Amino acid sequence: MFDRLFGKRGGNAARGGPLAGLTVPSSAGVLSCRVLDPVHEPVRQAEFVVSDTAGRKVLAGETDPYGTALATVPAGEYRLAVTAEGYTPHHGTAVVAEGVHTGLGDVMLQVAPQPPLPEPGDWEIDPAHSQIGFTARHIGLARIHGRFNGFAGAVRIADRMERSAMHVVIDAASIDTGVRMRDDHLRSGDFLDVGKYPTLEFHSERFTHRGGSRWAVTGALTLHGVSRTVTLDTQYLGLGSGLEGETRCACRATTELHREDFTLTWQTLLARGIAAVGSSISIDLDVQIVPKKPGS
Repeated sequence: MFDRLFGKRGGNAARGGPLAGLTVPSSAGVLSCRVLDPVHEPVRQAEFVVSDTAGRKVLAGETDPYGTALATVPAGEYRLAVTAEGYTPHHGTAVVAEGVHTGLGDVMLQVAPQPPLPEPGDWEIDPAHSQIGFTARHIGLARIHGRFNGFAGAVRIADRMERSAMHVVIDAASIDTGVRMRDDHLRSGDFLDVGKYPTLEFHSERFTHRGGSRWAVTGALTLHGVSRTVTLDTQYLGLGSGLEGETRCACRATTELHREDFTLTWQTLLARGIAAVGSSISIDLDVQIVPKKPGS
């Protein structure tokens, strides 16, 4: 079965040929394959996961610039899953023998069908089914998670998705990390200064298709009175229907901000010289939009 999926299996010993310099434990073997697209070009950074017959993950990694995946594993039977953005996942099985290089040949990935885009028109963010979250490093060790509870946004979908636009307004005082004292400090003049800058705003008129379900949404983020260009790495999740039959569109998006870019420079150092709050802030968004209701 596996030969049909991946091509003829090689039986070269790991100590010969191109793997001559690779040290392999006596109880292990080498598993490899090359991942190609439908026109036989290598797929770089495709993710591969090797699992045992019970479904436990043994190892995971990415293909190199030539589309090659190479792993040393204990002798045994395995399942291999290969995934890449914009392609249909590929699954197969393999048997690795001690001291043997099991070459699986070429894994041919097929282009995945793309989910339909939302209809042109005016849409709005549904706050009840959306979240704007963030993560910051604390004392160089732990991570602090938070979110903004108050926000609203409008999206105008154009006939060509690339010409669409969006505008999001966030209530700065709605910041919530689950600790009242910390939240009060974040609202103060040391950080967001919500009395002077009550909102954060993001406005974009640049939607760029990156392939598959990936889009780049680039716009101006205004925070603490400073505007900077920010790009959201966005995964489009497609269309669906809500409990009342309404059409919904969903996506996930991430980006990274640096506090100093927005003059959020408050800092204190611990005795060991470690910053109490990290400079980089990771932003994670889960967004659902619905068609705008007439008159709203």
